[in-house]
Amino acid sequence: SKHSFLLFLFSTLPLVCTALPKKVKWQFIGGACALGAACAANCIKIISTGDACLVERLGVYHRSLGPGISLVFQPFEKISFSGTFREQVMDVPPQECFTKDNAPISSDAIVYMRIVDMKDACYNVFDVRNAVRNLCLTNIREEVGRLTLEEAFSSRGELNSRLLSTLNDVCKSWGIEITRVEIQSLQPSPDVLRALESQIAAERKKHAYILQSEGERMKLVNEAEGKAQAMLADAEARKKSTILTSQAEAERQKLEADGIRTAVQTVVGALVRNGSDPSTAVRECLQFLGLVRYMEAQGKFAASSGTKFLMFPTQDSLPLTNLMKK
Repeated sequence: SKHSFLLFLFSTLPLVCTALPKKVKWQFIGGACALGAACAANCIKIISTGDACLVERLGVYHRSLGPGISLVFQPFEKISFSGTFREQVMDVPPQECFTKDNAPISSDAIVYMRIVDMKDACYNVFDVRNAVRNLCLTNIREEVGRLTLEEAFSSRGELNSRLLSTLNDVCKSWGIEITRVEIQSLQPSPDVLRALESQIAAERKKHAYILQSEGERMKLVNEAEGKAQAMLADAEARKKSTILTSQAEAERQKLEADGIRTAVQTVVGALVRNGSDPSTAVRECLQFLGLVRYMEAQGKFAASSGTKFLMFPTQDSLPLTNLMKK
């Protein structure tokens, strides 16, 4: 190797210098110094803030290097692992999963991770990023398989939490902390997607029919309530009208009775003054009033277009003619 060659070169340099001419010897020494300077520069390592390196000496872990300038004594030492303590984002590729009700869906995720122990990340697992990616893939399949298709879409937050807990349980022995896991998409297969669209359309139609029937029912209820209230109001109005009509009729009959009483008293008084017996005068007065009512009724019959003939009492039966005879 290069380092073995340099070691051999520096060990044989004094022998070579003694065998060469003076001018060539100084040229050879200059070249050897330049080569040594290049090798010394190769041993200097500059590490950025937030990064770290692990150094092995003769194949065994020796120390870790932090930010700044460090020396690695090659060829006896080498950097076995370089990493960063900053948070990293790892994309988990899409994969096909099957839900609890055997519906195929494609799922992918994003994992946010950071190294907390560089030594464990190097020596406890080979290719830590690949290990975390494959662990996430297997756990996504497992977690999705515990849920139905509907639960997988509605419980994405719960799915992320379970994945985060499971990954941290395993990755802590690798010196890795998983800070966040986000399921990017859950894409069902075209057949499942068409079935879901049909189901959603059917649900929408069902909801529309329910709303329409509820509207019609409320309309009928409102119409029935309106009719009932109208009937109640009409009945109340008829009741009040009947009461008022009865009161008016009673008042009319009362006034009519008062008028008849006054007329009877006047007629009876006149007959008594003419020498009639009071009882006879009252009877004849009543007959007279009956005749008046009879003539009023005949007048109404005569005014009707449907009246064919009228019937009148004889002269002897009229109380007025008997009074006139007297």
